[in-house]
Amino acid sequence: MKRLETSEILNLVEYERVRETRRREIIELKKRRRVSVGRYLTFVFENRETVWFQVQEMVRAERIVDDAKIAEEVEVYNALLPVPGELAATMLIEITASAEIKPVLDKLLGIDTRDYVKLTVGPHVVVGDFEGGHSDEERGKLSAVHFVRFALPPGARRLFREAEVALVVEHPNERARAVLSDETKRALLQDLPLQDPL
Repeated sequence: MKRLETSEILNLVEYERVRETRRREIIELKKRRRVSVGRYLTFVFENRETVWFQVQEMVRAERIVDDAKIAEEVEVYNALLPVPGELAATMLIEITASAEIKPVLDKLLGIDTRDYVKLTVGPHVVVGDFEGGHSDEERGKLSAVHFVRFALPPGARRLFREAEVALVVEHPNERARAVLSDETKRALLQDLPLQDPL
C-alpha cells in the first residue's frame, strides 16, 4: 500500500473547510472495517484513508504548522499501513465502566505478547504480530490501544473472497470468535489486490 506523503496533508485552514465531510466519510468507511470480538475487543483495519484522517486529526489537535513536524507525524502514522500481503489493524480494548478499566486490563495482560490473537481464512491460521511497547507484564501494565499485523500467505489471500474469515481470541481470560461479514471482507479485499497481486 502506497505510503502517505507530507504533501497530502492539508494545512489547518484547508482541513477545517473539509473536516466535517471527511469525518463523516471516515465514520462510514470504518463501519465496514470494524470487527468486534468478545466483550471488550474491537479491531479497526487500517488503510490510507483511515491513516490520513488520523494524521490530519493529530495535526489539528496539536496545531502543528511546521512542515518538518508534519513530516514526522506522517512517518509515525505510515507505520500503521499494511505492507504487501498483510492486513493491519488497530486493536482497541473498549471498557465503558471506569471502575472496570483496571480489572479488565489486568485480566487481559499478555494478549499482545503470545499467539492469542489470530485471523483464520478457511484452513489457514494467521497469528497476529503485535507492535511492541504497549504492555509490560512484569509491572502489570497494558495499553488499551494496540497495533497488530496479519501476514497472509498466498493460499489465504487466494481463499479470502470465498472462505470464512474470522478473528479469533484465545486468551486464558477472554475467548471469542467473530466471523467477518461479506461487507467487511469486500472492504479488506480492496487493500489486498493493490498490495500483492496474486
